Amino acid sequence: MIFDPILDLFRGKAITIPPLDGAFCANAGLDEAPVLAELPVADNLCQAAGTVYASSGPGLYRLGEGGERERVEGFAVPITALAADADGTLAVALDDGTLIEGGTPLPLPKGISCITALAYGEDGSLWLANGSEQHPPSAWVADLMEKNASGSVWRRKAGGAFERMARGLAWPYGVLPRSGDMAIVSESWRHRLVRVDAGGSDPVVKHLPGYPARLSPAADGGVLLSIFAPRNRLIELVLQEKHYRYDMMIEVPREYWIAPTLSSGRSFLEPLQCGGIRTMGVHKAWAPSRSYGMVVRLDEHLAPVASLHSRANGRRHGTTSAIEADGRLLVASKGGNCILAPEGL
Repeated sequence: MIFDPILDLFRGKAITIPPLDGAFCANAGLDEAPVLAELPVADNLCQAAGTVYASSGPGLYRLGEGGERERVEGFAVPITALAADADGTLAVALDDGTLIEGGTPLPLPKGISCITALAYGEDGSLWLANGSEQHPPSAWVADLMEKNASGSVWRRKAGGAFERMARGLAWPYGVLPRSGDMAIVSESWRHRLVRVDAGGSDPVVKHLPGYPARLSPAADGGVLLSIFAPRNRLIELVLQEKHYRYDMMIEVPREYWIAPTLSSGRSFLEPLQCGGIRTMGVHKAWAPSRSYGMVVRLDEHLAPVASLHSRANGRRHGTTSAIEADGRLLVASKGGNCILAPEGL
């Protein structure tokens, strides 16, 4: 009807989230996977010249095939992104906005201060995701609760300077260069993947069942996508209630906000939904949860084909990075403080 757009302003809105079915069908693949290495707040993974590197807070570690770990460098603030070029040169981003390439700090354009992801293209260009203009990477939950969309994606051609490829993104958290001047970017707060090129950004995968994190190439030409937290009806409701949300942010400690988190169930002060309450000592796997673990395999056309999960009653939550290294899948569980080596996906 002609009056429907006007009447919509006075109608209630249903809160719906995509179901975990099809390629996203729930399982215990991450909880059953062997642990390659115990590593507090394991976050970024990358492979440089045949060596796997992982970040843990401010520490950079080299991982052996059997899970041996060696701390190779430490910084004053946490590492927020890692990437390696074809020659094995490492690029490391820090929570204070610093970008170091091959041990040398790089000059950055104004506006880059929240580096959430790095990736080198086949042509040697360096792609960079800047999550927000308001907050550093460590304050991601505040950026979500404020419903900001000030993120951007930048590219530096070999021997050139950084140029902005897209802006107005809601926390870009992963970037994967594709052919030519195009890259796929995960946009966390809008639960989708977007294509970024010289013309701007366009959605290519929508309505993901969680908050997407980093992207990496798979050996078969597909893509590995990490999802670090689930979508949740209660959180979606809070995101619609501006006054409640801001009162909560002012009066409640951040770790107890009704918001996504990298791990949960460790304090009785955490918010709960009724279905998440333990009954006779049992926490149901399908209970509503603020944290989750998921890694998704996409095919070459970015269609989801399979996934591994750590469900509500699991402990391998906060999966922020996954890579294939020498034919082996490795997954960083930031909430579970470990690096996993699932047998397949």
